[in-house]
Amino acid sequence: MDATGGNLVDRLDAHAAVLPCTPEAAAAVVETYAAGTSVGDCAREAGIAPMTAAKLLHRCGITGLSPLAPTARDLVRDWLDGELPRSEAVELVGADEAEFALAAYVETHDADPELADAVAGVLEPESSATVAKRDALAETMSSVDDLR
Repeated sequence: MDATGGNLVDRLDAHAAVLPCTPEAAAAVVETYAAGTSVGDCAREAGIAPMTAAKLLHRCGITGLSPLAPTARDLVRDWLDGELPRSEAVELVGADEAEFALAAYVETHDADPELADAVAGVLEPESSATVAKRDALAETMSSVDDLR
């Protein structure tokens, strides 16, 4: 558990206007995601839709949440710029409606720097939870020397 403890809900409450869910649900998503849980599982634990959890994490500064490859994201941007009709963009992208909607959200909403700062103590790439998990799994992982 992060050293910031229960203060995460209070920090998120200060940014409630930009959150796609309640501060309590947001704190649950952020904490479980930081522990290595998938976006879908984080959403289920918090009692929100996976799409909402993905939007929240994106707004918190987590990258890589768009379900589309770079070329497909270009097509979404073309649709957003009015260069393609939506039906054509969806067809060319080859994604379902939910994937297309999340990609459009990611393209039209930047991470919120203040929100990212509010969760910075929890969402760190080398958090103690990440290090502990990696250390616990160290014996199960192979190295380059094992490939010879």
